[in-house]
Amino acid sequence: ELVELGAVAAPAEVAERLRLDPGDQALIRRRRMYADDEPMQLATSYVPWSLAEGTQMATEDTGPGGLYSRLADVGHRPVRFTEEVAIRMASEDESRFLNLPAPEPVFYLVRTALDEADRPVEICEHIMPGDRWELTYEWAAD
Repeated sequence: ELVELGAVAAPAEVAERLRLDPGDQALIRRRRMYADDEPMQLATSYVPWSLAEGTQMATEDTGPGGLYSRLADVGHRPVRFTEEVAIRMASEDESRFLNLPAPEPVFYLVRTALDEADRPVEICEHIMPGDRWELTYEWAAD
C-alpha cells in the first residue's frame, strides 16, 4: 500500500547517505506491506530527485522491474548494495500500524543501492517487527 509519493526535502541522514546537499530534494515512496492482511513492514525509499523527476519512478506504478529497472532506464542501474541492520524500539505510529501491543523491538534495516560509479541511487528504510522476521545472510569467504 503506497501511502506517500512525491518530492520532499531529504531528511538529514538520507541526504548524507545519498550524498546530497542539505535541503536537496528526493523522491519518497513510503509503503505499508502486508502478508495475508497482517501488517508486516514499513518501507520508505528515497531516490535523488535529480534522477527521479519526470520519470515513472515518481508515479504510483513504477512499471515492470520496479524502481531498479527505472533507475537503469536513466543510466543508474544498481550494481551493489549495502545493508545496515539495527534493533530499536518501535515508535508509537509504527507500533500502531504493526499491531504491536506496546512499543516493542523492531528491526531497522537501511539498504543503500549504488550504481557503477559507486553513486548511491536509492536508500530504503525498512521497519520490521522482530517477532515476525528472521534475517539470514550468506556470502562467499573470499
